[in-house]
Amino acid sequence: MHEPPMTLLGLGRSAERVVRPRRALRAGSAHAVAVAVAVALGILLSRIDGGARVASDRVVDVLKVVGLGVLSITTLIFSLLFLVVQWAAGNFSHRLTLFRSDPVVWRVFAFTIGVLAFTVASMLTIGSRPSVSLAVPVTTLVLAALTLLLVRRLQLDALRSIQLSHVLDDLRGRGLDALAMYYPPVGDGEPRPALPDGPETSGPVSSVRWREDAALVEQLDLVRAARAAARTGAVVVLRVRVGGTLYRGDVVADVHGGPVPEEDVLGSVVVGRERTFHQDPALAFRLLADIGLRALSPAVNDPATAVQVLDTLEDLLRRLVAGDTGRATRAIADRTGAVRLVMSVPGWEELLRTGLDDVLDAAANAPMVLARCRVLLSGVLAVAPAGCRPVLERRLRWTERRLADRRPSFAADGPTG
Repeated sequence: MHEPPMTLLGLGRSAERVVRPRRALRAGSAHAVAVAVAVALGILLSRIDGGARVASDRVVDVLKVVGLGVLSITTLIFSLLFLVVQWAAGNFSHRLTLFRSDPVVWRVFAFTIGVLAFTVASMLTIGSRPSVSLAVPVTTLVLAALTLLLVRRLQLDALRSIQLSHVLDDLRGRGLDALAMYYPPVGDGEPRPALPDGPETSGPVSSVRWREDAALVEQLDLVRAARAAARTGAVVVLRVRVGGTLYRGDVVADVHGGPVPEEDVLGSVVVGRERTFHQDPALAFRLLADIGLRALSPAVNDPATAVQVLDTLEDLLRRLVAGDTGRATRAIADRTGAVRLVMSVPGWEELLRTGLDDVLDAAANAPMVLARCRVLLSGVLAVAPAGCRPVLERRLRWTERRLADRRPSFAADGPTG
C-alpha cells in the first residue's frame, strides 16, 4: 500500500532524519556475521590450488602468531571498555555512555573476532597439506595490519573519552543537533505554520494507555503513528516525551476524530533502558548539569570543571534562544496539510532549569562558578528575545545577590570570566 508523504510542521530540516527511531546497534548480529564471513574466507583461501604456493608449516606458524595476538588485542578491548566506562561514570556521570555506545567499539571487537575465526578456520582447513596458496599468508598479514590500525583508533577514542574537553565538545555537538531539530532558527526562511498549544480537533476522543511494566521512552516512531492516523482521518496527540518514564496505565496518546489501531500507537513508542540523543533535546542539558554537580560536590570540589561546563551550556542556551521556542507543540501533517500527529516539546524555561538551576544552587559557596553563571546569564540575556528574558533576569538577580553575600567586592565588579 502506498503511504502518503508527511510534512513536518514546526520542526527543522534536520528532523527528517530523526522522525523515525534509530536502529539500535545489534552487536551480537555484527559478531555473528563477522565470524561467518571469516570462516568462509579462511576455508576458501586455504583450498585454492593454483598460483604461488608456500610451505604449510610456515603458514601455520604465522596463523598461530596472528591468532594469539588477536586474542590479546580482544582482551585489551574489553579492558579499555571496562576501565573507560568506569572512569567516566566515576568522574563525569553514570548516564554518560558516549564511549560505551560508540559503534566503533563493537565493530572493532567484531573485526578482531573475525580475524581470530579466520586463523582457526585456515589452520583446520590446511590440515596435513604440504603447501598452501600464497593468498592465505598475504590475507593474514593484511588482516593483522588492519586490526592494529583499528585498535589504534579505538585506543585514541578511549583516551579522548576521558578528557573533559572532548566530552564537552561531544555533548555540545549532540545537543546542537537536537536543538536544530526541535527549535529551528527563527527567520531561516522555513515556513512556520501556526500550531495551537492544544490541538484544534473535533470528534470523539479516545485514550491509548500503556499496558506494560514501567519503561523508559527511548525513541518515538513519529511517522508510523502519523500514517496510521492519516489512514482513518484521525489526529494522534502524544502525551509522552522521549526521555520520560511510562508506568502501567499512563496515557500514551489521545486520538481525535476517528479510530487508530492501538498497536500502531503503542508500537510507535520505543522503550529502552537508557536515554539516547537521537530525539531527546534535554539529554545534553541533563548530562552537563550532572558533570557540573559532580564537580561541585564536596568529595570532588573542582569548580574549574564546573566553569568549563558552563562554557558549553552557554553555547547551547544561546542557540536555543535563537530558535523557535515560542510554541509548546510540533506536528506532522499529511499531504493535504491536515495535522495527523501533535507532540509536545520541552519549553525554554524547562531546558534552562534542567541545565542551570541545580548547578546554580550547588555553586552557592563557589564564587568562581557563581561569577561564571553571572557571565552566562548576562550573555544569553543580551541575545534573548523578549519572551525569554524574564526567567533569565530572575536568575541573574539571584546570582548577583548570592555573589554579593559571598564576596561583597563582587557586587561592584562587572562580569568576569
